[in-house]
Amino acid sequence: MEIANLTPAERRVWWAFPRGETIDFSRPGDEHAEHGGSWGPERTVRAEVLRALLLSGRPADGEIAALRVTGARVTGTLNLHNADIPYAIRFHACHFESELMIYGAEIRQLSLSRSYFPGLEGTALSVARIVHFSDCRVPGSLRLGGARFAGALFLDGAHIGDAGSPKNHVLQLNHATIENDVAAPGLIVHGGIRLNGASITGSLIIDNAVLRHPGATVLNAKTLDVGNDLSATRLHAVGRLNFRGLCVAGQMNFAHAKLANPGDMVLRASSIVASEFWLREVAPIEGRVTLRRSRFEVLHITPDTWPGSVRLDGLTYGTLDPHLPPEERLKLLEREEDGYVPHSYEQLALSYRRVGDDDAARTVQLAKQRRRRRTLRWHLKLWGYLQDVTVGYGYRPMRAAAWLLTLMLVGSVAYALHHPAPLKPGEAPDFNPVFYTLDLLLPIIDFGQEKAFKPKNAYQWLSYTLIVTGWILATTIAAGITRALSRQ
Repeated sequence: MEIANLTPAERRVWWAFPRGETIDFSRPGDEHAEHGGSWGPERTVRAEVLRALLLSGRPADGEIAALRVTGARVTGTLNLHNADIPYAIRFHACHFESELMIYGAEIRQLSLSRSYFPGLEGTALSVARIVHFSDCRVPGSLRLGGARFAGALFLDGAHIGDAGSPKNHVLQLNHATIENDVAAPGLIVHGGIRLNGASITGSLIIDNAVLRHPGATVLNAKTLDVGNDLSATRLHAVGRLNFRGLCVAGQMNFAHAKLANPGDMVLRASSIVASEFWLREVAPIEGRVTLRRSRFEVLHITPDTWPGSVRLDGLTYGTLDPHLPPEERLKLLEREEDGYVPHSYEQLALSYRRVGDDDAARTVQLAKQRRRRRTLRWHLKLWGYLQDVTVGYGYRPMRAAAWLLTLMLVGSVAYALHHPAPLKPGEAPDFNPVFYTLDLLLPIIDFGQEKAFKPKNAYQWLSYTLIVTGWILATTIAAGITRALSRQ
């Protein structure tokens, strides 16, 4: 391109490039670059000029070339498809009339902070250093699938998508590799985000972000790998969050977040692995939640955060915070979509046992047996009710002692008031109503009283009742204790 064909604004950029100088076209009082469509020729640069400069320009002797432009209006399409550009590119607060085409390009450094562009096609883009999209405005799509960034990716304060017409995949980073952080606090997205199969060596930071795609998937992060933390404090998400197969080496922090997708799945976090999952002081979740087969060392969530429908089968955790009475935690297991799930009760009991709260663990195990009882046939239900009333399925052993004491007192008083006649007068031992009652109640112990005396009429029926009750009580105690010991 001949320099004689350049406008004054383009000449300024052309002469600054070899020395890496910044050309600033901005003016005091400038609004955001999205309103830059009316900027005049004094700050307008053709995309074809920028392309020619990046592809054929050379650094001045002893200088480091770079394209650094502020406050310009760029007309035409900047097409750097598969280009190899060993220079830094920085457009700050610039207005692009057309979508940027940098598919498969290799660039030293890229910054479009505070700029406006209709969209960006950057699939398979490779950037050797930091990438900045901070506070940019993109009404279309930002497509970076399969990209490779050796530095961090900044999307803080960016606005992506059209609020009036949210679409799928307006921000695509699927199968991208970022060898540092993805920092996107304050990100606003209207439409779907794709992070499937991406790898982030550092942290994924979406604190204070607003993601909106009602009734659809707003964040698709299946098999995403995060080498440090996933920080989403005060996230406001409307739509489905899909984290199936997510792996986070550090903490997942959703403290103070708001998650909503009424009538549908709002959080699909199945088969994920993370050190900690924090849902502290999160507003009540609107929609269904699944955490099936996921594993955490620490799970922090309060009962009022959970929605009305959950799927928790296979969920494992080391510690459940905050420590609350089991009655508050057990209500959640009644909301299980799959009905009775034994593993959920076992996991909850185990978490209490790990912190030394054995009484709470027994309460959970008792609740498990009662929940299981609803799934049984009627005759097994009757046996279950009997075990529950007598010994609490073995998790309330003092209840058995109370039953024994009550029956012993009833029998002792009854037989003390009316001694049964001896079977062989003159050979029978002295009658003792207490030991006679114990002989009837306890099938194994023999004090010689039951064989020496024979009650009549109503007292004979009382003896039968004590014998049968004693056998049932002994059997249920043995079954309950065996079950309780097997859970230890």
